[in-house]
Amino acid sequence: MTPARAAIVAALALLIAAPPLPTAAVPWLHVTWHPARPRPGTVAWVHVQGTAEGTSMEGAVGGRPLSFFPHGDGQAALVGFDIETKAGPVRWTLAVLPPGAEPRAHHGRVIVQRRDFPVQRLTLPPAMVDLDKETEQRAVREGEQLRALYRTISPERLWRGAFTHPVGARVAGTNFGSRRIINGQPRAPHGGADYAAPQGTPVVAANTGRVVLVADYFFPGRLVAIDHGLGLHTLYFHLERASVVEGERVERGQLIGTVGATGRATGPHLHFGAQVGSARIDPASLFALGIRD
Repeated sequence: MTPARAAIVAALALLIAAPPLPTAAVPWLHVTWHPARPRPGTVAWVHVQGTAEGTSMEGAVGGRPLSFFPHGDGQAALVGFDIETKAGPVRWTLAVLPPGAEPRAHHGRVIVQRRDFPVQRLTLPPAMVDLDKETEQRAVREGEQLRALYRTISPERLWRGAFTHPVGARVAGTNFGSRRIINGQPRAPHGGADYAAPQGTPVVAANTGRVVLVADYFFPGRLVAIDHGLGLHTLYFHLERASVVEGERVERGQLIGTVGATGRATGPHLHFGAQVGSARIDPASLFALGIRD
């Protein structure tokens, strides 16, 4: 770790541990949120202006780290508000190291709006719900592999401009955040959006990135995961086939596979998911990002 980064980390740690201070403690820093009042299960972005050229910056929102990139006359970072984020104020912290100066700290709170999710009741074959020990161990192992993937924050921002719909037509996905009750048993909320489409429908990359996983898992079936850089991943589940390989760079709109019904699926559809770090977000919120460069 470089001395500059060590100074930033130390300053951020002190700020997180410290009691709240007036926002005006560092008046030269201008922080804006887009949207100003995010909701659970969405991606927002924070824009920091007033930093000198060459400034290093780190931060956290609700304890989740931020990864900044140059934007306009300042720096910006994507912020994922997990599907189970509670409504109300969430604290953010920044540690800033201007070139040739001491680290400086800034903090504040962003208000998360309330969001209600539907309850979805499904009936599936018992073999798909009540797993035998070997299958359950497989599913747990595969879930941990995905969580480890989401924790990987690559240093280069690959995505640019608007995100595109993964199945071509600009139709809205469904079921994101649904509190699922399967065969009468409560399950975790649905962490992606479902796109109903015929078997074999082309599936394209939502934005530029690098393929980091092509696999066949018990629940997601045949899947592709794309790393867009700085902690953002998009996920494409239940594919009939995948037409990309791990390590391949893909461009926005590039064919990556076709719609199928593999894994635990009641029929052909695409489960389209997105993660910012460990935060599960509605991929539809990516379409509304106002960052244009």
